Amino acid sequence: METDRAIRIATEALEGGADWIEAGTPLIKSDGMDAIRRLKTAFPERTLVADMKIADTGAMEVEMAAKAGADIVVVLGSADDSTVLEAVRAAKKYGVRIMADLISSPEPVSRSKELERMGVDYINVHAGIDQQMTGRDSLTIMKEVVKEVSIPVAVAGGLDASSCAWAVNAGARIVIVGGNIVRSSDVISSARAVRTSIDAPCSISDSGKSRKDEIRDIFMSVSTPNISDAMHRKGAMQDIFPMLSGKKMVGTAVTVQTFRGDWAKPVEAIDVAGRGDVIVIYNGSRHIAPWGGLATQSCLGKGIAGVVVDGAVRDIDDIRKMDLPVFATCHVPNAGEPKGFGEINSEIVCGNQAVRPGDYIVGDDNGVVVIPRERAYEIARRAKEVEKTEQRLSEEIRRGATLSEVMQLKKWEKH
Repeated sequence: METDRAIRIATEALEGGADWIEAGTPLIKSDGMDAIRRLKTAFPERTLVADMKIADTGAMEVEMAAKAGADIVVVLGSADDSTVLEAVRAAKKYGVRIMADLISSPEPVSRSKELERMGVDYINVHAGIDQQMTGRDSLTIMKEVVKEVSIPVAVAGGLDASSCAWAVNAGARIVIVGGNIVRSSDVISSARAVRTSIDAPCSISDSGKSRKDEIRDIFMSVSTPNISDAMHRKGAMQDIFPMLSGKKMVGTAVTVQTFRGDWAKPVEAIDVAGRGDVIVIYNGSRHIAPWGGLATQSCLGKGIAGVVVDGAVRDIDDIRKMDLPVFATCHVPNAGEPKGFGEINSEIVCGNQAVRPGDYIVGDDNGVVVIPRERAYEIARRAKEVEKTEQRLSEEIRRGATLSEVMQLKKWEKH
């Protein structure tokens, strides 16, 4: 969103082999046409794409971008035909080209043929960032679009070196790579990997991973702060701490409601839980434990991913000798009695967070977060983007900037 940073990153991307530079929509909304002017001044010999996503006033906005230095101006593919036609007319007047972006287009294949007839120069098949987080894929649509139009087809949306190779093999003439380059801690290497893959695209096979495996792998690779940021600073359990340091926990919740150390339902939940599950217990007391060393030992052979207790655990010395992540409010010596009060797999509140059976539970040395099961894939993808952004910020700090300088905090403070 800051032109100074955009120019630094673009310089590295070009060194890694990029051909064109795109001023993205957030950058243009942040800094306006000055962003385009400064990018053109910095890279006068490079093709500059202004991702305006024009939805109205086609002629006016094309004129603005063209006079600022853009070579290609992006119009929203689903804009009214009159807007597209005005953009095309203005592009001819000012000597620039038009790219139509099919993001959120309800009928992308048929619309691409209409856009070609109206005179656009390029079609961009694009799954937007928010759509990518929910699993939308631009590559499959692009493969159909290239069969229907004769103008060059671009593809964008979460691309990396592997998917770029797939896109080129499927007929894409232009690949647009954002986050996997600009958020990288090593922009030059990331751009070079894409350059290599599109110059010599090899066949990319399906990994065969299930969606559940993919979610787990992503959650294992990111931190709970990354996940909380992806959820708009939500999801973190309160007053729940790791009993073992350096242990990561990812799994789906088997919930237990019990009362003041009654350990019957928590122990019975071990029989209900399966491989990859996390037993999540509301105990209601910091002074009487419903969980201890023998219960922890019982989990090991079943492949249970971990245990979370809103309340106390005991036998902490034994627990720390085992390889099972356990999170709790505290540890005490005494347990209660197995009276059998409570319930398994009902909605509970643990650490002041609502937890339903099947919700994803992730724990590390920072604490525990709860991810609603229906948003697990989206939140995992968003958390990965948060991690990439932080890696890039870390690299810029390593080069000598402070965090406030990198993020231009004074500029972005709320007015």
